[in-house]
Amino acid sequence: MESNKDFIKFLGTAGARFVMIKQLRYSAGIWLNYKSVNFLIDPGPGCLLRCRNSRPKLDPGRLDAIILTHKHLDHSGDINVMIEAMTHGGHKKKGHLFLPSDALGAEGVVFSYLKDKVGKIELLKEKSFRVKDIKFVAPVKNQHSVETYGVKFYLGEEVVSYVSDTKKFDRLIEAYSDSTFLILNVVFYQERQGYQHLCLDDALELVEKIGPKKTIFTHFGMGILKEKPRFLEEKIRRERKLDIKFAYDGMSLDFF
Repeated sequence: MESNKDFIKFLGTAGARFVMIKQLRYSAGIWLNYKSVNFLIDPGPGCLLRCRNSRPKLDPGRLDAIILTHKHLDHSGDINVMIEAMTHGGHKKKGHLFLPSDALGAEGVVFSYLKDKVGKIELLKEKSFRVKDIKFVAPVKNQHSVETYGVKFYLGEEVVSYVSDTKKFDRLIEAYSDSTFLILNVVFYQERQGYQHLCLDDALELVEKIGPKKTIFTHFGMGILKEKPRFLEEKIRRERKLDIKFAYDGMSLDFF
């Protein structure tokens, strides 16, 4: 297990189908630890392997909650195996599972035999939730091709927000206005009509209007990778004077 407390680790930073399929970046989601409470967000394909290969290792048996922001495969591919791991092979009824309603139905992604293994299942909607001493909210329903929510954690004096896949719309600014740390899924380098994802200009506009003290971009498609995230980061810092970090696989940050 990670030795430092209160960290966030990007197990994978792949966005869009081709980056996931080719594994140009890993698609394993995000691990958040705060005061020994462990959350896993969006366990896409390879999540279990990335946990086991992490240095130090991340033990899925110590998970307190799994949050699935939506059911697309790049976010949910390892949801069932991570539920198995969280519940110690189904032998220990424990943990929370948070997910949209369409991820549980006939076209859902969670196997029916696993539902009784989880300590508690709650549907994501625009409301607040609690796991042990950790409060988080789903502040607004995203605009995406399936039911999707971002999440906002209240961790001491920090408000750590993760905006999952969505197109840009006005309510995002108000919903995340109190964020001190903002994580944005930025799939496209340039806007692509007909796709409900943020492009880089959309994301930069949101950062400027929300005004967090630290921003992390992740979930990159092919266009972002071709432009080289490290060079984009340097250009944005130089030209826009914004404190933005482009995440990389395995990146771990101490937020607190």
